[in-house]
Amino acid sequence: MNPLVTALEGSTIRALHARRRPTSIDLGLGQPTLPPTVEYFERATRWVAEHGCPYSTNAGDVALREAIASHYAYPALDVAANVCVTTGSQEAVYVALKTVLDPQRDELLVVEPAFPIYGKIAQLEGIAVRKVSMGAAGGFAFDPERILEAIGPATRVVVVCSPCNPTGKVIGDAAVRRIAQALLDRPGPPVYVLHDEIYREQTYVEDAGEFAKHYPYTLAINSLSKSNSLTGLRLGWVISPADVSAEIVKAHGWVTSCASTFGQRVALEIFRDGALGEHTAWYRAQRDAVIPLARASGLDFIEPEGAFYLCLRAGVADSKAFCFELLEREDVVAVPGRLFDASFEGWVRTSFVGPLADIREGFARIAEMSALAAAAT
Repeated sequence: MNPLVTALEGSTIRALHARRRPTSIDLGLGQPTLPPTVEYFERATRWVAEHGCPYSTNAGDVALREAIASHYAYPALDVAANVCVTTGSQEAVYVALKTVLDPQRDELLVVEPAFPIYGKIAQLEGIAVRKVSMGAAGGFAFDPERILEAIGPATRVVVVCSPCNPTGKVIGDAAVRRIAQALLDRPGPPVYVLHDEIYREQTYVEDAGEFAKHYPYTLAINSLSKSNSLTGLRLGWVISPADVSAEIVKAHGWVTSCASTFGQRVALEIFRDGALGEHTAWYRAQRDAVIPLARASGLDFIEPEGAFYLCLRAGVADSKAFCFELLEREDVVAVPGRLFDASFEGWVRTSFVGPLADIREGFARIAEMSALAAAAT
């Protein structure tokens, strides 16, 4: 078997969820709880009844790609040729990294704490990975100088997930401009920035930065999963410079041929209605309601600027063991911080998409377990 595959660890997040009980308070998986808008499925079904459900082109339906490019209107990335429609955002990340990085020469820089997918894809492809931690001293905020200092001579792609999974931190526009200008001034081949914007519609600050607005070598990733409660539709996209996009489409064509025609039609209806932000107000209200619950827990926490996670500092030496014990003893699902960065050890990620009563109780049980762990040391 391929040693690059056998060396990969399975998902701890999925392992925790496999142990859930019907009674569990689930603060773990990044899964929206709002129901999707059925009307978009109904329209797509009527279209399929008339036109069938054939393959689309490898890159995706041209009308959808035009709608995506027009919606974001990123300078020089605003036409259909800049868009490849993918089977979810994770495939978008995969084909983008596979296309741009040469395993024999290039290196990936991941800004952490971050969802593990970027490093795992690099590991699967035999690509060297460098990491830069934003760290607790700065409250895990994005630090443009630390990011720039971490770029090495072989770095070809920098991954920034903002709003961030897990911390909920958002990179500001000034920080994006600083990084963009420094990279443009850098001699040699361009360093691409892969900006994972999957939580773009859950942003609660006014100065959020978007790399594709300021930096021409941006690979912007997104999907309908978080914005429209459509994780199971597996419909995403990558927006990139035209020459890169053509190569991404080639890789995507061999990986999965094309995204679901039905899913693409649902997406087109959403874009035509301008409905990507249909749930934004609910997430903002939920975030505002959850912050007082975090304060009441007595634990340190990171105030979310985006996404739908709130991280609590359990103050334990092994957050993975803590989360498995939390599930067994307190019937609460939370995600260990160490999965996202070594500097995030001792923290746990919680999702605030569930009922507030469950979140309040879940926070109380986490605090109780944290106190017991502290007393035992």
